Amino acid sequence: MESNSEQQEISIDKIREAGEIVYRTLSPSPLMNYPLLDGETGLNLFLKHENHLPTGAFKIRGGLNFMHHFSASRTHAGVITATRGNHGQSIAMAAGIYSIPATIVVPFGNNPEKNNATRALGARMVEYGRDFDECRDEVVRLSNEENLRYIHSANEPHLINGVGTYAVETIEAMVRKDRPIDSIFVPIGLGSGICGVITAFRALSPGTKIYGVQAEGAPSIYLSWKAGHIVETKEARTIADGMATRVPAQVTFDIIRNGVDEIVLVDDSEIIRAIRMLWRTTHNMVEGAGAAPVAAIIKKREDLRGQNVVAVLSGANLDTDTLRQIFCN
Repeated sequence: MESNSEQQEISIDKIREAGEIVYRTLSPSPLMNYPLLDGETGLNLFLKHENHLPTGAFKIRGGLNFMHHFSASRTHAGVITATRGNHGQSIAMAAGIYSIPATIVVPFGNNPEKNNATRALGARMVEYGRDFDECRDEVVRLSNEENLRYIHSANEPHLINGVGTYAVETIEAMVRKDRPIDSIFVPIGLGSGICGVITAFRALSPGTKIYGVQAEGAPSIYLSWKAGHIVETKEARTIADGMATRVPAQVTFDIIRNGVDEIVLVDDSEIIRAIRMLWRTTHNMVEGAGAAPVAAIIKKREDLRGQNVVAVLSGANLDTDTLRQIFCN
């Protein structure tokens, strides 16, 4: 299922233009190094703290950029999207800033805390389907019935250019530290974040090796990357709901296929260990998708000795039940 967006450019110039919009609301997120974490991993590891943003995730950057352009040439009564949490909060917050009605569709059984956070930002919440990919069917129906602009969570250049601002921030921060970035690890759900990284790094830091990270229980993009074409999976089972997708998106897959150096799979036990390690060594609470890059770095650390390595902590939105599961078992 594709979005109904017009063709738009994804480029370093458009990312820089998006920055002019994003920074009206947000400040750059920190890029930090922690001696305790370096000591435990044996690496020079830098964390990009997208978990510090107002919605607790990087996606708000794309939401702000998209909503700015939508409001300037608005042709629909409002916007609608499907989500498991972070994308929906991004659209709800950005739509509120621009006074645009937003409808957010989530699968049945979606985390109630994430649902409540989205409602608190002023969006209408609709539950439909068994997972993220099924609830997109209801998005299509409602968008046609109510004249709502369907915002695909990946196949939207304005989203990708917006989230790409964190990649430019990362490069500029490491330049100020006078350190090259040898490798960067980025979680992949449907891929807007890593596509922003690919676009910015291939333009500004072409020698950096770009690693994508997926969950073993939700490997659709990994399988697609290996096959050279889109491969759907029957299920997506992982504690990292930000990576729990079964059906890759065409726009982002094309960028990933041509721009990523390697995709690493990590299992839920490795993600849980990374969450615990990050809390112990940095006092940062990070959700499953946000911790997955650190899990992959630990898995690959023998290949990374002596390098300057960046891990994107993409989000912080762990719910209470998952927190209990991670820290009390």
